[in-house]
Amino acid sequence: MAYMRLGDLLLSSGVISHEQLERALELQKESKERLGDVLVQSGIITEQQLIEALKIQLGVEFVDLTAVSIPVELAKYVPRTLAKKYCVVPVKLVRDTLYLAMSDPLDFIAQEEIKAASRKRVIPMIATHRATEQAISRLYGSEDTARVIEEMKREAGSAGPDIVPAQLAKDGDSSEGAPTIRFVNSLIERAFAERASDIHLEPQEGEMVVRMRIDGLLRRVLTVPAELQSTVISRLKIMGGMDIAERKVPQDGHAMLRVKGSEIDLRISSMPTVYGEKIVLRLLNKTSQLLSRDAIGLEGDDLESYQALLRNTGGVILLVGPTGSGKSTTMCVMLRDLAREEVNIVTLEDPVEYYIPGVSQCQINEKTGMTFASGLRAILRQDPDIISVGEIRDGETAEIAMRAAMTGHLVITTIHTEDAISAIDRLRDTSESHDRCSVVEVMGRNAGYIALNVAIASGAMAVLLPEKEFDMQRDILDKIVETQRTGKRHFIVIVAEGIGHSQEIANEIQARTGIDTRATILGHVQRGGSPTLRDRVNASAMGYHAVCLLEQGKYNRIVGMKGEELVDYPVDEALEMTKSIDPVLVDVCNTISI
Repeated sequence: MAYMRLGDLLLSSGVISHEQLERALELQKESKERLGDVLVQSGIITEQQLIEALKIQLGVEFVDLTAVSIPVELAKYVPRTLAKKYCVVPVKLVRDTLYLAMSDPLDFIAQEEIKAASRKRVIPMIATHRATEQAISRLYGSEDTARVIEEMKREAGSAGPDIVPAQLAKDGDSSEGAPTIRFVNSLIERAFAERASDIHLEPQEGEMVVRMRIDGLLRRVLTVPAELQSTVISRLKIMGGMDIAERKVPQDGHAMLRVKGSEIDLRISSMPTVYGEKIVLRLLNKTSQLLSRDAIGLEGDDLESYQALLRNTGGVILLVGPTGSGKSTTMCVMLRDLAREEVNIVTLEDPVEYYIPGVSQCQINEKTGMTFASGLRAILRQDPDIISVGEIRDGETAEIAMRAAMTGHLVITTIHTEDAISAIDRLRDTSESHDRCSVVEVMGRNAGYIALNVAIASGAMAVLLPEKEFDMQRDILDKIVETQRTGKRHFIVIVAEGIGHSQEIANEIQARTGIDTRATILGHVQRGGSPTLRDRVNASAMGYHAVCLLEQGKYNRIVGMKGEELVDYPVDEALEMTKSIDPVLVDVCNTISI
């Protein structure tokens, strides 16, 4: 393939228009930056689109740094200063050839300097800027960690594994040079750099495994020899103000740290296991910039949905998702946006993760009787406008929260589930025990197939779809009367996002039937969840098909599955497609709902 300039390549593949290219070239004249960087910074293309274009233009290989393990010994070929200066990281060494991941494979000066420093032939590979930065932090942090572990071994010397070094018998903050302290500090700094939410230190036979939860998934980062396990755990327990002599009962601790100018709230939990104490650290970054719509990735349709949610003055906003999906952070962003002088906002949290100006935040303390249920009762006597509950964990808390929503309050809370079905199942438990109707709004915009499938799977009494005009009397009220004749006293109504007005629908049902009716809107994090076996196989097959298309010179296509068959369409054509609802499934839903 003949060499093409980047702009021409992006034009020919349909990624940008002539007008966008001309605008980018004008900006380039002013900034003197590379065209690709200008296109990304101005929002015309994404970094991933730039990478795909550079792969074709330069013939370089892309490397996913999140999926590869870089040997620690490679750090000696590229000094840390050069790695950080040019945002490059060595990936592998084959004979005398060093493969170098770069966010900018056109940086020939960087390649020459690293060639001189390593005395190796250099082959560039392309990687995203963020992934490269994280890989640098991992590699050189691992190098430092390995060195510190060796120092810890030497320091331990003849001491048995259960003997705590002298510097750990007291607050070690005055001994910053101690190897154990440096190891723990480097571990926390690495977690911060990689935006990990949790650090797990798990004793196993012969070693202690360290894992970090990054983007919701636990990833193994290193191991610690078994003989150093006690010193590391003791250091962490000292930091958290815990009893280092007590090893047979769970403990909780807390510490405030400053890492690279950011204030970190460190929650420490210990749990005895057969191989010793397991420690889990929760890292909460108190930096205010994190509590923003941009920081949680809200844009486009998600941002519109978010803004629509905030216009509600009553009802329930329910954020649903698995561990690490961003439920609590999203809720805090909502509260920050809602906080103003004329509104009284009260929260119940366990623990309080972010401090929000203008919001009364209450910490759960079950030892003193301050539970979610008792706290909610107290809040209702505090003249609140908006109530936030960290998590619905039991039926009593759910009942009080729903009652608060029906008395004109806006309730924002979370439920730990994997999908929308699980959330609705929990709501049904409450509905069954309290003879009520739940109106649940699920995602889907103007396509109702998600709502239809959820309604069938959850046994909903009625479903309202954008594709079908609905009549309140026919589709809901008459069904309630008919269902009541069977002895049923609880009802679930599923509303597709495109219908909206869930609270108005709930108010009308209650006004016309007298049935206690609650509206619940599942927030955008309901998209989280664990993929099934079929999901993973299909994803792999579609990825393979996409690569085959690229090898054939076919670009700008969307890959999908139609039945059991892999298909692909031009992007423009695919965007015009709509997923229609199956009339048979509509009949199924209407038939089995009574």
